[in-house]
Amino acid sequence: MQANKIAGAPHQERKNSYYYSTLNDTTTYSSLTENIETDIVIIGAGFTGIASAVELAERGYKVAVVESNRVGWGASGRNGGQVTGSLSGDTAMRKQMRATLGDEVDDFIWFMRWRGHEIIRQRVEKYGIDCDLRYGHLHTAMKAAHYQELEESYAEAQARGMGDEVSLLDAYQVKSLLATDLYCGAIRNDRNMHLHPLNLCMGEARAASSLGAAIYEHTHVQDIQAGDHPVVLTDRGRIRAKHVLLAGDVYHRLAQKQLNGMIFPAMGGIVTTEPLGELAQQINPEFLAVYDCRFVLDYYRMTADGRLLFGGGCNYSGRDTRDIEAELRPGIETTFPQLKGVKIDHQWSCAMGIVVNRIPQLGQVSPNVWYCQGYSGHGVASSHIMGEIMAEAIAGQLEKFDVFERCSHIKVPLGDWLGNPMLAAGMWYYRLREAIR
Repeated sequence: MQANKIAGAPHQERKNSYYYSTLNDTTTYSSLTENIETDIVIIGAGFTGIASAVELAERGYKVAVVESNRVGWGASGRNGGQVTGSLSGDTAMRKQMRATLGDEVDDFIWFMRWRGHEIIRQRVEKYGIDCDLRYGHLHTAMKAAHYQELEESYAEAQARGMGDEVSLLDAYQVKSLLATDLYCGAIRNDRNMHLHPLNLCMGEARAASSLGAAIYEHTHVQDIQAGDHPVVLTDRGRIRAKHVLLAGDVYHRLAQKQLNGMIFPAMGGIVTTEPLGELAQQINPEFLAVYDCRFVLDYYRMTADGRLLFGGGCNYSGRDTRDIEAELRPGIETTFPQLKGVKIDHQWSCAMGIVVNRIPQLGQVSPNVWYCQGYSGHGVASSHIMGEIMAEAIAGQLEKFDVFERCSHIKVPLGDWLGNPMLAAGMWYYRLREAIR
């Protein structure tokens, strides 16, 4: 299985984001320096890899995690920090998983919506992870069609027993929570959370290490030799294991024969303003996280130190050359005219792994080599759910894994060369549909 990184040259440091500038755990892990043996090798030290490492180490397995750059280097340490019960591919999941689950499919998808919240909350408490965890989220409507969708979501939440955690708001009620005239309504969800994702990832890495997992940074995987005991070949040494888990999402090019054309990079942009002082309390007094109902949406929240963190748009070329501040400032000033001309202190982007049908991809490229990837912009909660499912599967409990593994995925010929233009065309279609509905 040949491997090539797509995120530039190996061994990069973290991007200069707000998260990096407020990192509260500066632990670094050494590179691999020798040939070793272990039970499980995990390739990639983002949320999927680190969450899986914690799960497996808690079960008593000997685990090694190898990362070409630093823990949380990719999208896991550069995302919007929202932990919500949204699933990008829930419609496709329901359609495909019904063949496996029958009438239980709706219960399974509802479980998927919220299991990540439980894992994160319990792990933060158990391991004392300081990651600015806060509760409260608004899913906002910008027109009547959006509000009808929210009414359906609210009815489902009520039927599922979430009456104490969700409320349907009209425009006046939204205005009491956000100093903007942009929205005609919203669902407030107090089960949803937001947090500092890089501090969470670093805290979970520390937890995995405390349980005996070995983490190797700046160790670039070059190839995998499959077999009963696969061998991971790196630029620093070899690791022989019983199982290998590919957890690099869109940042690796391993197992191309099996995985090429299944997942594509989309570059999301985020900025943070200067600290807003009293203005932060005026525009968002409860420090709620927010995203709107559009397919190509804006999302934002207040940071612990009173900045507006604002993200939106997407570059489907797979290239990372853009003026993110210029791109996002109009959205900020439209949402909050009070912030016109506000100073932007940080701007950065991250590559999200986009799957055509939006269903996370779980499978095996050989009997002992597993993969897990593709959250399509909903990775904070989903990666923790998948980490649990992958740990269960490697331990021999395949029920949930099989549900995902049996889903069909579109494999685009010519990989990124054709896949990214297809995604861009699809996004144009959804923007047009959004404009006319």
